[in-house]
Amino acid sequence: MRIAGIICEYNPFHLAHGEHIARTREFLGGETGIVCVMGGNFLQRGEPAVLSKHARAEMALRGGADLVLELPAPWAIASAERFAKGGVYILENCRVVDSISFGSECGDVERLRRVANAMSTPEARELILQKCALGVSYPAAREMAAAELVGGEHALFREPNNILAIEYLKALGELGSSMEPVTVRRISAAHDGGPEGGYASAAHIRELMRTGGDFGEYIPREVLEIIERETALGRAPVDLHRGEAALLYRLRTMSDGAFAALPDSGEGLALRFARAAREGTSFEEVLERAKCKRYAHARLRRMGMAALLGVTGEMQSGLPPYIRVLGLNGRGRDILREIKRRSELPIITKPASSRSLPEEARRIFKLEARATDIYGLFTPCTQPGGEEYRRSPVVIS
Repeated sequence: MRIAGIICEYNPFHLAHGEHIARTREFLGGETGIVCVMGGNFLQRGEPAVLSKHARAEMALRGGADLVLELPAPWAIASAERFAKGGVYILENCRVVDSISFGSECGDVERLRRVANAMSTPEARELILQKCALGVSYPAAREMAAAELVGGEHALFREPNNILAIEYLKALGELGSSMEPVTVRRISAAHDGGPEGGYASAAHIRELMRTGGDFGEYIPREVLEIIERETALGRAPVDLHRGEAALLYRLRTMSDGAFAALPDSGEGLALRFARAAREGTSFEEVLERAKCKRYAHARLRRMGMAALLGVTGEMQSGLPPYIRVLGLNGRGRDILREIKRRSELPIITKPASSRSLPEEARRIFKLEARATDIYGLFTPCTQPGGEEYRRSPVVIS
């Protein structure tokens, strides 16, 4: 059986996600197994997921996935480069995944690969550093460097899925992976835009969920039932503002050294962020006070989430130390059995087994457990602590 990997967030799972899975199988063969590596309760935008990771894992399984693995928090809330590398590393170390499938606006894997190869060179890194030294943000510096190295193809960096696609391809090269890249042209609405052609972006659906709007036409029916259940139980929709006091408390009580230890806190940003954190009366105000032309808003949001969860730059510089199962179906059980036979990474199915992990892996799992406890402060009805040690993987027959 051929197996494809997808790195995702599914925040929430919608029609275009189901289409991506279906088109991946169409391209690789109808019996292709789908393994998803999914960000957990806190995600790359620097905010809590609108539904819990186990609810979203169940969505993925109902939407066509066979096995859902977790991308641990340090990489789930990281920059595109570290997010991609963490996800590719887990898929590679399953030792059973043949292909990696990802969406992109351009839909041309060879174009993306040419840019990825050019941006993986020492020359590219030096150019980016030079541009950053002029006071521009990292995304702007990256695009400027790409313009010098690949000409007009630098425009690929203006679309979010293209950016992640390039980072996946860079990670494949850096890790020496033999997984075959497959890209599916993005067919849904613009990343942060409104409905278009019967599809809506995840950002638009989240807004409708939080404001009581009607989003049912953009969600597969079996997935909509999960959202309705989680909402009735007071576990969704999750909103950053509900736990904002906890976030501000954390930011106001951190030392300057703790700010300096955060991911991407260099170039004078640590002190600027620390000062803003002590003056701002909301998280958005903290971000407004800390931002400037040089620092992208998303970078600051991720730093805030890293501060809340206790994620450091040192953690993100490593690689995920285990494989954590969030959910599976019958075919996923067969895939997992083969992963257990081949992989050298520890595999967590029952949370209790985390106690026997090597020291570094145990440290990351404890951070994950703490992140889940914190996540419970952002839900409509505050959730009890200790949930990470009580939840087994979602199983779909």
